Amino acid sequence: MKYIFPFYFLLSFLIINSSCNGQAEKSIREITAKKKIKKVEQPPKEIKAQTEEKKEIIPPQKISKDFDPYFKETEYTSQSIGPQSITRKILEDKNGNIWLASWEGILKYDGTTFTNYTNKDSLRRHHIFTILEDTKGNLWFGTIGGGVYFYDGKEFTNYTTEDKLASNRIGCFYEDKKGNIWVGTMNGLSRYNGKDFKSYIIEGGTNNNDINSIIEDDNGDLWIVTRGTAFTFDGKEFTTITNEDRPFNNVRSIIKDKKGNIWLGGNDGLFTYHNNTFTNHSTEFVGYIYEDSKGRIWTSSTVNKNMGSWALVRYDNFITPLIKMTPTIINPNIGMLFGIEEDSKGNIWFGNLEGVGRYDGKEFEYFRK
Repeated sequence: MKYIFPFYFLLSFLIINSSCNGQAEKSIREITAKKKIKKVEQPPKEIKAQTEEKKEIIPPQKISKDFDPYFKETEYTSQSIGPQSITRKILEDKNGNIWLASWEGILKYDGTTFTNYTNKDSLRRHHIFTILEDTKGNLWFGTIGGGVYFYDGKEFTNYTTEDKLASNRIGCFYEDKKGNIWVGTMNGLSRYNGKDFKSYIIEGGTNNNDINSIIEDDNGDLWIVTRGTAFTFDGKEFTTITNEDRPFNNVRSIIKDKKGNIWLGGNDGLFTYHNNTFTNHSTEFVGYIYEDSKGRIWTSSTVNKNMGSWALVRYDNFITPLIKMTPTIINPNIGMLFGIEEDSKGNIWFGNLEGVGRYDGKEFEYFRK
């Protein structure tokens, strides 16, 4: 079922909230409307410190259909300061606007003002986890608990499990070469072909279906990284990705750079994949990987394996990804970091626990009170 916004304000409530045995997965179970979605288990110990949401006891009288206890209630439609809560993903659109996936909702920064579209267009009160701009200029927003919002620049359309989406808890998006939109949910994989959704479950454990990031390689296969292990998907079968016969564990981010190299990072550190070989560049926990316009690789990573201490890390002008590189550590000293995005002026934006920051190569600027 589609819901077109805005036409009235929905104020109801919903409670919300991320291994494999190393063998290739050889079966795909397609979700239908009649099959039950599996309940997501608690994350394993090694990623508990990375989980943004804290447990909270909700009084029974406050529990209803659309309640998100982690949504940060605000009243503003526009203001000069940015969000003051977790910002998970940042994207600059083709028009130069900066969009933020925040716990306060969907925000846009036009260079002067932050506009809260969740308030402005009376959208469902769920916090936002990820964003994609597709090749047609449409925007896709992933909520935790409220499904997907599609925005064509005029109105928002809400897709949920009623539309055969695998889950209403969204972790990532990816658009493939054919224009399909892949949705990595926290309970399976979905593909949108422009008309409807088709969804898949990866066998081998709940964490394998808690999807963090997706890319497409030069052969047209998807690389899917999860809070369990990592897989490739040829459209029929899921195959476990291994390095020296060992599966990767809890990969948080994966990209393909301009030269065709694949970078992946998470619990096991930062790796490149080139000429059928994995090379390790860091053993620090990696939360996010990004390539800028100059071909430099940025990560948000821990410092000294301390989950309470994070830094922006930059890898410059590597000759070959087969040689371990020494990074530049840029520490904004603000705790945990999330998404990274370069704007059209060359500034590096990043999300954190208290909103967003911007780095111009010399100084940090924060959009706070």
